[in-house]
Amino acid sequence: MQIKIIAFVLAFVFSHAEASIWRIKVTDTEGEPIYQAAVYVKSPLPSLSKPKAVTINQMDKEFINHITIVRTGSAVIFPNHDNIRHHVYSFSEAKNFELPLYAGIPAKPVVFDKAGVVNLGCNIHDWMSAYILVVDSPFFALTDKQGIAELNLPDGANYVLTAWHPQLKNLAPESLNITANTDHGSDLGLSMSLKRNARAIRLPTELGLDIGYR
Repeated sequence: MQIKIIAFVLAFVFSHAEASIWRIKVTDTEGEPIYQAAVYVKSPLPSLSKPKAVTINQMDKEFINHITIVRTGSAVIFPNHDNIRHHVYSFSEAKNFELPLYAGIPAKPVVFDKAGVVNLGCNIHDWMSAYILVVDSPFFALTDKQGIAELNLPDGANYVLTAWHPQLKNLAPESLNITANTDHGSDLGLSMSLKRNARAIRLPTELGLDIGYR
């Protein structure tokens, strides 16, 4: 009973708490904006909601999108919209799984119950690759083409703001300590050093080739 009362009080407090909108701009070492960098905060506040189900589609022999952020415990489904079968897999430490050759919607979603980076691939199509970043936080976003992400953070707490991208030269993500306050919602900047993208991709079909590198 005591636990239920505490949970109710926390839910009431957080649902009525003020919040600050933080705009984070992520750039490379040349000052150019980075598109689809993952930005999230490690929060001391308990999460009172369950993770939402997430869908990562496969269309035209590609994962949609290349980078997806999910909360720890999220169930992810991988619909195949192509007229051929795919074999989705990952050998990542954060999640090791396989969905053998299938069409349509798999019978069960995959639950990502450990924080970390999950590299996705297809055993049939080498150029198909994507990433799932699993975070212990309900506060996350991807940067837009201007390199900007927005986070709406409850006030009165200290956060560790973190940014990640699959091309990071240094495996450790960039981070900053911030304190959220309604009167001090702010614009922040983070810089990353990125390595060349060597992801296999399909070349134009008129060339008569399947894959190349970029």
